[in-house]
Amino acid sequence: MKNAIAILAGGGPAPGINTVIASVTKIFLAHGFRVIGLHNGYKGIFSKEQEMIDLDFRIADEIYARGGSYLHMSRYRPSDTDFAEKFNIDFFTTNNIKLLVTIGGDDTASTANRVAKFLGDRNYPIANIHVPKTIDNDLPLPEGMPTFGYESAKDKGAVIARTIYADAYASNNWFLVSAMGRSAGHLAFGIGSAAHYPMIVIPEMFNRTEITMDKILRLIISAIIKRRLMGMEYGAVIVSEGVFHELDTKEMADAGVEFTYDAHGHPELWKISKAHVFAALIDNKLANTPLKVRPRPVELGYEMRCQTPIAYDLAYCSTLGAGVYKLFAEGKTGCMVCTDSTGHIGHLFLKDIQEPESGKILPRTVDIESDECKYILNYMLSYITPADYEAARKYVPDPENYDMHNILNWERI
Repeated sequence: MKNAIAILAGGGPAPGINTVIASVTKIFLAHGFRVIGLHNGYKGIFSKEQEMIDLDFRIADEIYARGGSYLHMSRYRPSDTDFAEKFNIDFFTTNNIKLLVTIGGDDTASTANRVAKFLGDRNYPIANIHVPKTIDNDLPLPEGMPTFGYESAKDKGAVIARTIYADAYASNNWFLVSAMGRSAGHLAFGIGSAAHYPMIVIPEMFNRTEITMDKILRLIISAIIKRRLMGMEYGAVIVSEGVFHELDTKEMADAGVEFTYDAHGHPELWKISKAHVFAALIDNKLANTPLKVRPRPVELGYEMRCQTPIAYDLAYCSTLGAGVYKLFAEGKTGCMVCTDSTGHIGHLFLKDIQEPESGKILPRTVDIESDECKYILNYMLSYITPADYEAARKYVPDPENYDMHNILNWERI
């Protein structure tokens, strides 16, 4: 019987998943392996029957540049009871599987380690190699390397954001955009800077003060007033959904936000429209001012996840796919494949990026002190400065409280 590998994808879609699947398939087929694709993430391993498919070169060639995921995905996270009662070891032994390739985030990677350990304890050792994926760009990969899917998602988001901005100009209106980003503001910052938005709000900006709903609203209103002083009655603001993670629970409840949580304990941000929440709060905040502005809400999320990969991710994910074979051939297991900025393939073990005590992986956040960020935040955004205070009193009695530097407790340069 041929040696075989199994591939599954966990979590949510990201541009480049199919490129990874296709690249892994082609290179392992070339080395004489059977390649099995598992649908529905880990669910297939914890059931008597698997929804699976033998991946051949033709399938790989047809899917490598597609958006979405050819293999159905799942956020299923097996419990200890699932391992004890539902784990299907026959799937591995009957199919002679030597390697489990997983595509996903840190939760998918940690579950792969549990699967490998479970099999090893039952005298059927396999290798497991993980390909890290998230459009949020928040995994701590080597310096300068994005998580795959981020660049394609940002590109799609920027196209939509620029279209929204054109609408704002044409209709002399304001738009309030919310962008995905569970723990970091990379997407919102990347999209907002690419579209030259007059205000970007990400959690990393609050590095010297607590995040509150009031501060976020004042930043948005600051941009609206500044543009009005410049003779421009239109614009757009983009806010990272990650700010919701830092807001006080009571404050969110008062704003009408109530979260449910997924199997991993993460708030299900997709169940509410963050843009609608902020737009409604801005309406209330401006109701008693001369500013007759009612921002139109737009949610940027699922539109980006299944974007057709741009050339960057097609090439990047092909290298990661080849990297899976390289690490496997070298006898590596329990690790994530990665590359550096020179194209050299390497690996990371979960323990290398986890906190020793909690085991959690700290998200890679936007470097707010970088020259890129400082340039965007200090010179590209629109907000009230001391020179505007007198003119701004026409709209608010306390313009100094709408000065971005005062709101964020930043030093003025």
